[in-house]
Amino acid sequence: MLSKAIVKYVNSLQVKKYRNHHQAFVVEGAKSVLELLQSDFEMQHLFITEEFLQEHGNKLSKGTRYELVKEQDLVKAGTFSSNNAALAVAHMRQLPTLSFQPTDFAIALDDIRDPGNLGTIIRIADWYGISTIVCSDSCADFYNPKTISATMGSFTRVKAHYLDLAIWLRDLPQGTPVYGASLDGDNIHRMQLLPQGIVVMGNEANGIRPEVASEVNRLIKIPAFGKAESLNVATATAIIIDNFMRNATL
Repeated sequence: MLSKAIVKYVNSLQVKKYRNHHQAFVVEGAKSVLELLQSDFEMQHLFITEEFLQEHGNKLSKGTRYELVKEQDLVKAGTFSSNNAALAVAHMRQLPTLSFQPTDFAIALDDIRDPGNLGTIIRIADWYGISTIVCSDSCADFYNPKTISATMGSFTRVKAHYLDLAIWLRDLPQGTPVYGASLDGDNIHRMQLLPQGIVVMGNEANGIRPEVASEVNRLIKIPAFGKAESLNVATATAIIIDNFMRNATL
């Protein structure tokens, strides 16, 4: 049974202020915890059920410290309404200063507020082999429990750098392609795109902010064939990135 102190601590990590203070975050569910166990993240705590141990005990490295708990303990400490598997607390990564070359390829997110969208975009980046996401300071938190959950474990392979996006784009090496998703852009189906440069995706409701848009080299859009007014930003990201990757060497 989890102590009140542990439950209080894990609960506190649902709030960004306390995550930053403790430099720690929560991972819930079998899939995400298994990905965490295979990553370079350092764990503080690992709480698992007997069911998880029986099914995945062979994936626990020798010397891995864990505590056996009941499902109700995991629900009490975490954010899931049901969790019969595992919950972990891990240390945040300390990322080096981001460097970028014109031939690199990354996604930049401008003021993406929904943690579910952010997590899905991280998962999309992982699917296409993109290891770097650049986020404006106003984006949802990478370590928000909803973000982590939506990544389905991809948070272990994709790194997110938070910075002043307009300034960072302005200081990129000369000649770096910077694409911005916009309804006023060029049709991506009529372009020969290569996975190089930056693809900027804007806020769910308002698009790319003017100060960021001024640093974009070329606006691009997904052509519409029906009457929907817009696409979810994560869905749009997947479609756009797929068009860039079509000409990649596999």
